[in-house]
Amino acid sequence: MVAMPDTSQRAATVYHDATRNLSGKITLENVNVHYGPKQAVRDVSLDIPDRSVTAFIGPSGCGKSTILRTINRMNETIDIAHTVGSIRIDGEEINARAVDPVILRARVGMVFQKPNPFPKSIYDNVAYGPRIHGLASGRAELDDVVETSLRKAGLWDEVSDRLDQPGTSLSGGQQQRLVIARAIAVSPEVILMDEPCSALDPIATAKIEELIDELRENYCIVIVTHSMAQAARVSQMTAFFHLGDLVEYGPTEAIFTNPLDSRTQDYITGRFG
Repeated sequence: MVAMPDTSQRAATVYHDATRNLSGKITLENVNVHYGPKQAVRDVSLDIPDRSVTAFIGPSGCGKSTILRTINRMNETIDIAHTVGSIRIDGEEINARAVDPVILRARVGMVFQKPNPFPKSIYDNVAYGPRIHGLASGRAELDDVVETSLRKAGLWDEVSDRLDQPGTSLSGGQQQRLVIARAIAVSPEVILMDEPCSALDPIATAKIEELIDELRENYCIVIVTHSMAQAARVSQMTAFFHLGDLVEYGPTEAIFTNPLDSRTQDYITGRFG
């Protein structure tokens, strides 16, 4: 066990030794987030590896979604939110003044809890990002991007004959895969998912989980989930948050079978949460 120094007398963040050898795609260092006078996250530091799924788990209000939103600066859309600390993607500080948050959010896609397709056709939902970012030089290239993205999202075979129909006409699970296709279409490096299956039935959830497993071969994926079973199924790394602190971070199997902190053990065994 490697314990980080704690000058505030709070319990030290605990890491499994295996995480020390990881090369982080995303590096957070001493990240603190306030909503007005309330501190939501305290001194969070962790490295998130590329081409893998990292799950953020913990009880409601523990800070996991807040931390997720720092990775693409979504907290900036909340007037009373204030973030300090370093957040780097491939070594580049994302909070630097020179970084355009619009460009950042093309690099770091976001999938929310409730499917949110645009009030446009299936085709235009996927084509929207490439159009506004100038990623396709003509209709034929745009067609290729749309088809490729829908195929990666496991949706092409279900919608290829009705691309002109509204995205909102799809089922909930299909809408969520459409939103994932929309995120993929701008060639992101990172995909953030905030409870992406909580509004879906078990069959749709299984399809999304299969998709996540396929996508991790090419993307860095970070998922917030309240489902212990889902975290165990889809992630390679797991971070447990409690009351704004990162309590423990390590390989998912180790977190679930040999947690190093009693709070982690209590949470995953259902003693609280």
